[in-house]
Amino acid sequence: MSSTLDKASFRYVMGHFATGVTVMTTATSGRLHGMTVSAFASVSLEPLLILVSVEQSTLMHRLVAESRVFAVNILGERSEATARFFADNARLQMPEFREGEYRLGRTGSPIMNEATGYLEATVYSTLDAGDHTIIVGQVVALRKRFEARVPLVLMHSFATRDDSLSALERHPEIAADVPLDFLQNKVPKIDAETLQPVSWPRDPSQEWAPPGHGDLYTALVTSGMLDTLLEHGYRYAFVSNSDNLGAVLEPRILTWIAREEVPFAMEVARRTEADRKGGHIARLRGDGLVLRETAQTPEEDLEALQDVGRHRYVNTNNLWVDFEALRRTLAERNGVLGLPIIVNRKTVDPSDVDSPAVVQLETAMGAAVGVFDGARGIHVPRRRFAPVKTTNDLLAVRSDAYILGTDYRVELAPERDDPPVIDLDSGYYKLIGDFEERFPFGAPSLVACDRLVVRGDVTFGRDVVVRGGVTVDGPARIEDGAVLAD
Repeated sequence: MSSTLDKASFRYVMGHFATGVTVMTTATSGRLHGMTVSAFASVSLEPLLILVSVEQSTLMHRLVAESRVFAVNILGERSEATARFFADNARLQMPEFREGEYRLGRTGSPIMNEATGYLEATVYSTLDAGDHTIIVGQVVALRKRFEARVPLVLMHSFATRDDSLSALERHPEIAADVPLDFLQNKVPKIDAETLQPVSWPRDPSQEWAPPGHGDLYTALVTSGMLDTLLEHGYRYAFVSNSDNLGAVLEPRILTWIAREEVPFAMEVARRTEADRKGGHIARLRGDGLVLRETAQTPEEDLEALQDVGRHRYVNTNNLWVDFEALRRTLAERNGVLGLPIIVNRKTVDPSDVDSPAVVQLETAMGAAVGVFDGARGIHVPRRRFAPVKTTNDLLAVRSDAYILGTDYRVELAPERDDPPVIDLDSGYYKLIGDFEERFPFGAPSLVACDRLVVRGDVTFGRDVVVRGGVTVDGPARIEDGAVLAD
């Protein structure tokens, strides 16, 4: 994936500078350095350029000349002490940045936790101006931080919690005034033959399963997290699947929800052929909305369910919940929302297709759209929906059909309106290990691909390009640099 930045975000961040103060930072040869700078301005929108004026006798001038990168941290009105510290040469005799108060950005430059916004840049050009140098930087990353508490809270399953929390220890800056996570419930897997809880002595942990993400609402209550969040003044939640790489907090949607007093909202996107098997939102003949999932649909209705022309909006599982409305609705229903049950048929060991067949009973969190009075659907751009649920999705996202945008958001490449349709033979590509083995040099170029179907065992070489609609039959090896076209 490549990177792109949009002009609107640039204007937004620059608009919060006004006549304030910034701390310019850089890093080279293991040295992290910062300096207070007031001569800072935007220069161009195409490309995105900024400038800073740096005295030639300073350490910053020498280090930026070496690193060729820098960041500008925009300070708020409460950061006077920080601005004074980075203006005092005494700081050069001590470590300038304390652990936990910064992180390294895309350029390796320090990004300060207290900054209200920042821009990272590479040196574009320089101009001597007396005893100063005007450094023009091309922006490669930017962000405006909102003057509000926005904690990250994860609902973990018993199978993912330890590994996830261990990984997040590397990011102390996400600590907030509420716990980082709460635990989802677990239920026994049901033996498909006996309809009793399955027994699997080889690995007893496989006898249990999470009850689907619809358990969100029950787990919020039983864990005490709902009360904790409300007690700390949090009324609204933006909820998304962790595998949706396009899901980010959108203040404009939050403003609409608060203004209109919407108790529950589901973001929906225009449905494409790639979403044929995904759940969609529908309006009931009487009143209200309902979420239709493939797993809940009789076989004779599947063709109609998958008609993207008839059912035009896919559920992104980006949801907005009013906590006060949730608590009120749960109280009215004696603590049970009554979401529809989904029957999932799997094997007790998901990695072993020959292990005993089981039934897992689950619910979907999006189904709550049919529970809350006044629930709404909101049509959002496709860029807010980039799910990675299968290796088909993974191949597309790893390719140049997607780009890495502002704030590391994964978005479709500008040349594309829809994602490519990928259909890999599940017998050879379903498991991640098998998938990686057959793409040893990474994903082929798919930016001009409409559809890629792979049947059988096919290994892709380096720098393969796919254009239009292509079907590949194996066994085969696609040579380095091959162009596959219809």
